[in-house]
Amino acid sequence: MIVLDGATKRYNGTTVLDDVSLELGGEGVTALIGPNGAGKSTLFGIVGRLIAPDAGDIRIDGQSVSRAASRDLARTIAVLRQDNTIAARLTVADLVEFGRFPHSQGRLTTEDRDKIDEAIDYLDLGDLRGRFLDELSGGQRQRAFVAMVLAQDTKYVLLDEPLNNLDLKHMSEIMRLVRRMADELGKRIIIVLHDINFASTHSDRIIAMRDGRVVADAGRDEIMTPDVLGRVYDTEVDVRQIDGRPVALYYS
Repeated sequence: MIVLDGATKRYNGTTVLDDVSLELGGEGVTALIGPNGAGKSTLFGIVGRLIAPDAGDIRIDGQSVSRAASRDLARTIAVLRQDNTIAARLTVADLVEFGRFPHSQGRLTTEDRDKIDEAIDYLDLGDLRGRFLDELSGGQRQRAFVAMVLAQDTKYVLLDEPLNNLDLKHMSEIMRLVRRMADELGKRIIIVLHDINFASTHSDRIIAMRDGRVVADAGRDEIMTPDVLGRVYDTEVDVRQIDGRPVALYYS
């Protein structure tokens, strides 16, 4: 379990994460939603030790994030940042190998190579493993990055807005893969999303944030209501049932 106890972060006197206490990772897929500046990515960064909190304690399976050895932490939690651009010209296989570094320290074993092959096959990248990343479409490239975190072979996977800059087909593809990873491989995935309908369709739990605080934390049906979404986004949101699922509609 990932436990945040009073997590707080300030920048230049402005509080962007305000005394947040949560338990994460008990479900297959947990989505963090909310408007820009809600604190979603800050919370994500603190859990992944990409950002140091100003107050509070974060633990993963009882291990303090601030005190854990980097190698031990990287064997427990994999993090895919929103800005995942890599300057070097790498092939898909090269990229996925990075996911094994916490285990291999750069000296790949037979087990490491098996995990790399498994991740490439799971993400259906076999035909692309020798292609350079800059030769891929946006959707293919994002699948390669997801394969990298899958090869890391951790219990927890954090994905920060993995649908950014993708078209509808590839957004749907990535979310189906996320769902499969949770259901078939037992991964505990925490994902930051802007699209609340994707969150509703593919998540077990939705945490809605605004102004650095948690506004609502529940399953789909409790979150996907005009009242809750209106409070989160400060705008009128209609929710309709389509094929038995709640779908949010926005008005200008």
